[in-house]
Amino acid sequence: MNNIHKTAIIEDGAKLGDNITIGAYTVIGKNVKIGNGTTIGSHTLIEGKTTIGEKNEIFSHATIGSIPQDLKFSGEDVELIIGNSNKIREYTLFNPGTKGGGSITKIGDNNLFMGYTHVAHDVMVGNNCIFANVATLAGHVEIADNVVVGGLTPIHQFCKVGSNVMIAGGSVLTQDIPPFCLAEGNRAVLRGLNLTGLRRRFKNREDIDEIKRAYKAIFESGNAIADVAKELLETNNNKYVHELADFVISTKRGIPFNRK
Repeated sequence: MNNIHKTAIIEDGAKLGDNITIGAYTVIGKNVKIGNGTTIGSHTLIEGKTTIGEKNEIFSHATIGSIPQDLKFSGEDVELIIGNSNKIREYTLFNPGTKGGGSITKIGDNNLFMGYTHVAHDVMVGNNCIFANVATLAGHVEIADNVVVGGLTPIHQFCKVGSNVMIAGGSVLTQDIPPFCLAEGNRAVLRGLNLTGLRRRFKNREDIDEIKRAYKAIFESGNAIADVAKELLETNNNKYVHELADFVISTKRGIPFNRK
């Protein structure tokens, strides 16, 4: 049974699951689908072709699924997909995709989006990420699993952030950040490995040691980073080293690090 405030507006065509709570003066558009157990606060707008999974918590004054902030957008059929068990706090703004970016913005599971976070068009977010207040993801940004983005941090369009990365608050990210790394500054540069995050998530200390050695070889040896990464793929069997090396080889925006 759903608990929908009498002042909420649910347009004809919207599809709601079971055990959904919708607060006062919230508007749900006709093309919206909402999964079981999701809670939506007051004065929230959810519109467009938006699919929201189960057990999400969407707080008041969020705007979910409004058209992209892209001047090229002209009403194409685009979509926003949100997974399960996300917390989406007050005054957040999520946009769907655009035709030029695959037409989909997609968010995984168990993420926390703090107040005023912006997820722009064609963004891809993995699982178990935290975005602190006023983190802003520009169009086509890709965020892997277990990423933490500090407050007041903008990420430039088309940037990629690997898994288990920490980006410090107040940074300005304009290039790609490889898995397992810590980045900070305006413009943000690598400051080493996200060892605190790795120790929380990795049970095998040998994996962390392998990542440490790979990081030093790639970014501190003074050799061409792509060449070192290719050599590691050939000589090291650790899956996390391969993840790091593959990212380094495939980067398109480059990796910001201090060359020695």
